[in-house]
Amino acid sequence: MSNLSTHNLSAGYDAAHPVLEHLDMTLEGGHIAVLIGPNGSGKSTLLRTLSGALSPLGGEISIAGRKIDGISRRELARLMAIVTTDATLAGGLTVGETVAIGRHPYTGVFGRQSKSDRAIVAAAMEAAGIAHKARVRLAELSDGERQKVMIARAVAQQTPLLLMDEPTSFLDVGARIDTMALLRRLVDDAPGRTMSVLLSTHDIGPAYAVADDIWAVDPAKHTILTGPKATIASSGILDRPFAGRGIKFDADKGDYFAL
Repeated sequence: MSNLSTHNLSAGYDAAHPVLEHLDMTLEGGHIAVLIGPNGSGKSTLLRTLSGALSPLGGEISIAGRKIDGISRRELARLMAIVTTDATLAGGLTVGETVAIGRHPYTGVFGRQSKSDRAIVAAAMEAAGIAHKARVRLAELSDGERQKVMIARAVAQQTPLLLMDEPTSFLDVGARIDTMALLRRLVDDAPGRTMSVLLSTHDIGPAYAVADDIWAVDPAKHTILTGPKATIASSGILDRPFAGRGIKFDADKGDYFAL
């Protein structure tokens, strides 16, 4: 069963001028899909729509086989975790306290963590490479360290679907590679390969290396072209998002280059 699917989805802020439209997409369990396109092409708008933060202009979204408009917020938090580039304002919390928020969909109204919850939080911090900062307050961290905390919080949420908007934007080169390797491990190690990741990025090299599928925005047609990595890379579709800008995709190297 797919973890995410859409039917004739339109996304944007004005029904008369959708940013993206006629989207029929599927993300299967065990897959990492990488969403690419130029700035302003609608990647963040799509992710906000898929997460439920922005209402669709038309069409349907299904999570784990269920229409999203029939899922409560609490249920949705057990099905989907989200990492964005939005500034983190909870500077008074420690890293450990922030990552523990990922367990709130499971801990009840008082947020009391069991021994199992605490173990999950510790494992998530270790996986994201931020465990050594567990007692440090967010206000004392660098932007890159805060981004690792947000990734750890999403990992601790233990959902079958993880949506990520530019998850490596504040990280150095080594941390970007490590983050993509972490996502690959999470997906591959999930029991029954039931986990999926959809991430948008401009840092295509490390993301392409771990991707199963590519979702490429075609700005000229206000749509997204999707398919297995190898199929999309060999079709020339990856050149479309940057048409006329002197940028082409090298399938052998898995990255873009300037002509």
